Amino acid sequence: MGDSMPPHRISVHQALGGGAVADVLLWRNWSGGIVVLTSATASWYLFERAGYNLLSFGANVLLLLVVILFFWAKSASLLNRPLPPLPDMEISEASVMKVADTLHVWINRGLSIARDIAIGRNFKLFLQVSVFLWVASYIGSIFNFLTLAYVGVLISLSVPVLYDKFQHHIDEKLSVANRSIQTQYRKLDESILKKITMQSNKEKKVQVSWSSEKCDSSLRDGFEWFST
Repeated sequence: MGDSMPPHRISVHQALGGGAVADVLLWRNWSGGIVVLTSATASWYLFERAGYNLLSFGANVLLLLVVILFFWAKSASLLNRPLPPLPDMEISEASVMKVADTLHVWINRGLSIARDIAIGRNFKLFLQVSVFLWVASYIGSIFNFLTLAYVGVLISLSVPVLYDKFQHHIDEKLSVANRSIQTQYRKLDESILKKITMQSNKEKKVQVSWSSEKCDSSLRDGFEWFST
């Protein structure tokens, strides 16, 4: 009875969608995980280490596939054999609409952030976006796109399964790190950001008072002219 209740455990499988992709990322489908890891490693080695060109590689693979299918179909018609078992090569309208809806949400979110920075003058959001873009630029200067994509595959195949296995310990460490970041952010907010916001508000008040004084002066001049 004195034992404390264990913390709530998040279902990583459901958070990842609960489908075939989640099975691969959590290594519940070992064959799929091995295929993805092997394919990513082979692609990275071919294009990054061996110096193979992506365009020529894709063209050669497609050329080989077309030649094989063409001669297969010709030999099948001559020898009365079945044709190549090709699936229906078309994209459903539901898939296109799903991708369009996702792009619509992300594009509108990006435009909303740009509006808050440019028109709303949200300094905190501006600082966050600037730091994110600087980090992305720094990472891009260290790795090229192919290496970065390969690192992303490795992270996708390792981080979810590790978090699913050691979720409680990771949550505790993240909670401590989050409290430390919040403390440092509050200090930064009190020392710098609030001063900048107060200065901006003072400038707005000065502009408003100057505009009102100018309007009152114009009204007085107009009234004096009308009286004369």
